Amino acid sequence: MLRACALAATTLATAARAEVLGEVSTVFKLIGPDHKIVVEAYDDPLVEGVTCYVSRAKAGGISGAVGLATDKSDASIACRQVSEIRIKGPLPQQDEVFSERLSILFKKLRIVRIVDARRQSLVYMTYSDKLIEGSPKNSITAVPVGKPIPVK
Repeated sequence: MLRACALAATTLATAARAEVLGEVSTVFKLIGPDHKIVVEAYDDPLVEGVTCYVSRAKAGGISGAVGLATDKSDASIACRQVSEIRIKGPLPQQDEVFSERLSILFKKLRIVRIVDARRQSLVYMTYSDKLIEGSPKNSITAVPVGKPIPVK
């Protein structure tokens, strides 16, 4: 239990931060912001040189303006090497590198990193989940590292 709490604290402490790169409106709303698709960048906190780009739906209208809207589960991910890859230490075989609420209580967007040590690659997957029932909608991408990846 103590180990699980320490791992959770480490994961939260190193969680990636989103940087909004741009957005496009998809539905005009007379009152409140339009529905849109947002493009965000996330730097992997344990792997320098890897950035993940995620596009996702963001609800507008009055409920979106006050933070009560539930964003759709649709998201796409593309992770790329943006500089020399430096792994800060042994990586868990599978680790959540980012999560963000998509509704006030029940829904989150998640990005998970999976180590494919045999192929010397990092696999990233984005999906959303709900407290009651998760969504099967997901997107996946991989970044070749080209050298052995230390795994915990």
